[in-house]
Parts: sequence; C-alpha cells; structure tokens
Amino acid sequence: MTAETDTTPSTGSCCSPTGSCHDGAADVQIEQADSVTTVYQVKGMTCGHCEGAMSEEISGIAGVTSVAAVASSGLVTVTSKAPLAEDAVRAAVDEAGYELLGPAA
Repeated sequence: MTAETDTTPSTGSCCSPTGSCHDGAADVQIEQADSVTTVYQVKGMTCGHCEGAMSEEISGIAGVTSVAAVASSGLVTVTSKAPLAEDAVRAAVDEAGYELLGPAA
C-alpha cells in the first residue's frame, strides 16, 4: 500500500509557480531616501547584450547609482543621486546605439 501526497504549491511562497525565486527581469534594490528613480522608454533593444550595453553607457553618467534595462519592454530604470539632464541620458543611449523616446508614461 502506498500513500499519495498532494504536492500543490502553497500560495504564500516567495517563489513563483515555476519554482524559481526570481522569475522575470525584476531586480530588487534598496534605494537611498535621497535618490531619484526615472524610467525611460528606449527603442531598439532586442536582447541581453543590448541590456548590458545600455546599462554600461548610462552607468557612466555622473550620479547614476543603478540601471536596469529590459529589452522585452524597452524600459530602462535609472536611479541616481539627483535628477539627470535628459540630454545626458539621450547622449548615453545614442552612444550605445539605441533611441531614447523619453520618460515612460
């Protein structure tokens, strides 16, 4: 005689239904109280390499503390010590080979 066990995942788990603790491109970062976060819409990113190139260029702007680029949505989240000049962000995006459409709605 064998016992059967119900292995239905609990709904209060921190893990996703796929069993992964990190499902998707979300990065969790603790931000300083005096930081500014801006999300930009960028055209032309298609893969992880694009995300890396974008992050590298924007990280070079003075005051930037973190960058999270997501090719599938075209969104780039930038955290900085103070608001950034859009011209500086545009120049970094252009240097990476993409097009800044502006702040995301």
